[in-house]
Amino acid sequence: MIHPTQKHLTRLACHGTAACCLLWLSACATTSSSGDSRAQFDASLPTNWQHETTATSTPGSTDLSQCWSRFNDPQLEALIAEALEHNTDSRTALSNIRQARAERGLESAELWPSLSGSVSASSANSRDRQTNQSSSSESYGATLDASWEIDLFGQQQQYLKAADAELAATTEDFYQLQVSLAAEVASTYLELCSLQDQLAIVQQSLSNRLDTVELTQWLEDAGEGDALDTQQSISSAEQARAQIPDLEQSIVETRNSLAILTARTPESLSELTSAATRFPQVPDAITIGIPAETLRQRPDIRAAERRIEAATANLSASERSRLPSLNLSGSIGLEALSSGDLLDPQNILSNIAAGLSAPIWDAGRISRNIEIQQETLTQAYLSYESAVLNALSEVENALSAIQKRNTQLTTLDKATTAAHQATELAQVQYETGEIDLLTVLDTQRTELSLQQSRTSTQAQLLNAHVQLYKSLGGAWNTPSEITQL
Repeated sequence: MIHPTQKHLTRLACHGTAACCLLWLSACATTSSSGDSRAQFDASLPTNWQHETTATSTPGSTDLSQCWSRFNDPQLEALIAEALEHNTDSRTALSNIRQARAERGLESAELWPSLSGSVSASSANSRDRQTNQSSSSESYGATLDASWEIDLFGQQQQYLKAADAELAATTEDFYQLQVSLAAEVASTYLELCSLQDQLAIVQQSLSNRLDTVELTQWLEDAGEGDALDTQQSISSAEQARAQIPDLEQSIVETRNSLAILTARTPESLSELTSAATRFPQVPDAITIGIPAETLRQRPDIRAAERRIEAATANLSASERSRLPSLNLSGSIGLEALSSGDLLDPQNILSNIAAGLSAPIWDAGRISRNIEIQQETLTQAYLSYESAVLNALSEVENALSAIQKRNTQLTTLDKATTAAHQATELAQVQYETGEIDLLTVLDTQRTELSLQQSRTSTQAQLLNAHVQLYKSLGGAWNTPSEITQL
């Protein structure tokens, strides 16, 4: 004969199973709807890049593992390697991975029983006033308690799945940080090269203008020139000299920025970057994959995908909160009047209990939590779409920048060469009295301006290559502690 309570528990379990099936179908419908939305979005991605004159898009992922070596600058490679290993943000991201790993371990531990133990001892003394006799008693005990909430409908498995996805996303965040960090080091290094190159150009221009000052003073002393030419040449030379302090200050600040990125003191970095007076080599054009393959290389997009998986699992777990839960508990106790009898089998006491419980009324807490998780999943999909659109834009911007800067640099090369020749001709003609000093000074200013523009454009071209590597997913290091996950 079945006890009424057992019948009730049986009916409750059956209802719980039916509810589980309904919720499971609901969860599948939600996931399927979201998945269809994502599939439609992915299908709308372009098949080719707009600026293919810079790089050819062909099927097959681009190998970016050695992208920074394309600049053929060992000093740049050394700075990037040092930043990836020692930068404080990079070490913080590693700490985040260790934290996510520990949180995943907590979720895994929830699948297993818990066991606790206790030991007790007590003594009592009494005295009979009538007989004037004393008596004492002692008792000892030890207990092992166990409890286990069985993952009857897989709710905890979903939480564990979410923790796995979050751990993977955190790892991708670390890779994305390294990509951004390497690009920032490269951009800062290129800025330093540009500033030092501009400083050298201004110093050379100052030297040429000082030669002009010396010439005008000699002509004035010889009676063939006048004081106006001398003062104009001095003014022009001092204008060039006035640019030097600002450039030197910018060099100091840029070098200190590199020191921060590489987690070094400014003094220790000065010697390493003192030789950075020449631009790295402009990389050769690379063949990049089609847009869909390029997106798979980016850690930020892979992180967004993992967070969709985490949000989906958390939603599924929240929906299963409506289902019954099964709890098992048990204990084994040992009691004796003396410590030596604790191991006597006759003194062992044990009990075990099982309980099936299900939520009946919770003022809508479970429903509200499900709504929260549904919106979290929606936000995860929106973040994914935003990351994809941002990636497409970054790649197109970089490809366009390389194309435009190449064209601009070619034009400036011609203009700078012509300006240099014009300056030399003007100097000769001034010495022979064919032109006035203002023409010479004007050609010197024009040459200096074009040289500075050319240097700035060359830095922008190289930085466009840096941004291209970054937008394609870049390259990163994989520390040993990550490979051991």
